[in-house]
Amino acid sequence: MSEKRHRTDHPLAYTRARALVDYGWEVENEIVNLQSAIEQQHPQLMQRYNARWLAIKLLEEDSDIIAKIKREAHGEALLELAEQSVAHLREVYGDDADTIIADRRYGWIHGLVKEVVHYTRPDRITRSDKIDKFVTHPLLGVPIFLVVMWVLFKITTDVTAPYMDWIGAVIEGPITRWTVSLVHLAGLGNTWVEHLFVEGIIAGVGGILVFVPVLTALYAVLAVLEDSGYMARAAFVMDGLMHVLGLHGKSFIPMILGFGCSVPALFATRTLDNEQDRVLTGLLVPFMSCSARLPVYVLFASIFFPQNSGIVVFWMYVVGVLVALLLGLLLKNSLFKEKEESPFVMELPPYRMPTFKAVWFHTREHTGSFIRKAGTLILAASMFFWLLQAIPVRGDGSFAQTDIADSAFAAIAQDIAPLLKPAGFGTWEASSALVAGFLAKEVVVSSLAQAYAPHQPETMHVEQSSFFKDLGFILSSFIQATWDTIKAIPAIVGRPPAPADQDTPTGRLSLALHRSFDQSSNGHGPLAAISFMLFVLLYTPCMAAVAAEKQELGVKWMWVSIAGQTTLAWLMAVLVFQVGVLLGLG
Repeated sequence: MSEKRHRTDHPLAYTRARALVDYGWEVENEIVNLQSAIEQQHPQLMQRYNARWLAIKLLEEDSDIIAKIKREAHGEALLELAEQSVAHLREVYGDDADTIIADRRYGWIHGLVKEVVHYTRPDRITRSDKIDKFVTHPLLGVPIFLVVMWVLFKITTDVTAPYMDWIGAVIEGPITRWTVSLVHLAGLGNTWVEHLFVEGIIAGVGGILVFVPVLTALYAVLAVLEDSGYMARAAFVMDGLMHVLGLHGKSFIPMILGFGCSVPALFATRTLDNEQDRVLTGLLVPFMSCSARLPVYVLFASIFFPQNSGIVVFWMYVVGVLVALLLGLLLKNSLFKEKEESPFVMELPPYRMPTFKAVWFHTREHTGSFIRKAGTLILAASMFFWLLQAIPVRGDGSFAQTDIADSAFAAIAQDIAPLLKPAGFGTWEASSALVAGFLAKEVVVSSLAQAYAPHQPETMHVEQSSFFKDLGFILSSFIQATWDTIKAIPAIVGRPPAPADQDTPTGRLSLALHRSFDQSSNGHGPLAAISFMLFVLLYTPCMAAVAAEKQELGVKWMWVSIAGQTTLAWLMAVLVFQVGVLLGLG
């Protein structure tokens, strides 16, 4: 009998266990898998061993423990599961699990020593110490962290631009042509089915798949920073700032994770022993810009601020951090005034040269998760929103043969639009995208792509091309995008992205958004774009995050979080726009 090895959706799902030593994403994920198996399927072992301790010993391949487990009922199944975990870690890190675990333990000891030991005479200075002298410096540490983040966003917004254009052209051309041809072969051409595929699925899902290169670059750079040991130093540097909020450096770890996804970041609050620490950190995590918000920033920054798109995206992340810090300071002196600070020892693992295999694994896992979401959640949302767009509520159109402005989709959104008019984007297209964003932030872009997509109520004209000609176009345009990226890398700093071709889906969406925001804001389009991005930054991340808040913080704090985030988002968007108009900006 063998046990099925379960991989959690995110490597930090392990944080439901409050552990003294954090062994890192991958190792902890395997520990929690083994620990769950021990707790659920081997209760007899729980009477003699601590489940986490036993899971670690199995990963270390402790011969004495393995011999004892073999004598237990169904012990072979547990050992088989442990062997799979050990093999997986060896594949990711290129090293044995016991070596990785030992490194982390010594890293924890090193962090403890830096916290409590003061040397009376100089000791031998290692290369790691020389680097830490600058990276963890009380004054230089934060500026270095900001520079690292700025470089990260320059890479994700500028270097990936040619690949975004390539994906957009492939979706608009070959993918659309092949889809229409298959629909016609099935005898459903020029029917609502064709409109569903082209205007619903391709416009919705395709609109978000364009940003896969951006997210791939983001995940790759974050993996390099994590595997090199720098992210632990970033948390160490922020320890002092966390103390100002009544928290400590360990609370910065969930907040850093929020840059990837709010859901595992909320789960990561379980590592905090103090209940008020967990609640306060959980309330602040949603203000960290998750990767799902990045496509929205990139889209609007490239349209309204093409010369400084990377800087605009960077500052959206900075604003999220600043809002979280200011809100944390406010809560510390109000709802959490009596909270006691908890002691904290930050682990400083040794610097390691990130391996290609490890970086590729993390990037593939996270990018694959995003693509799976595009194929499930975003696909379902796109079909649902297309259905609302196909239902006429006014005008002379029929089902799937009506102008989108006369559809149920527009009618519902128009009831909400007046609330957003003071923020400069009171149109049904913008309000519908924000409502859709409650489901998932990725849907904001796909909803805008559908709302602004040119609707063809009669018949669709798709340029004819041969299958092999399309394959040649895909290959040649990919090679061209790669060459454009290589040429752009040396001049990335200050390099403005090329304007979008108006004959592509991205170009048409850019033009439509520019016109719409200029009109709704009375000529203050860039300012309205900033307020829109602020709203996306500050309101509820997604329904999955809401579920995580309910599970980790409780129903009361979940509703406090939802109401607070939405109210703050509206107030900030309106304040920025109205003050900007008074100052003559945008």
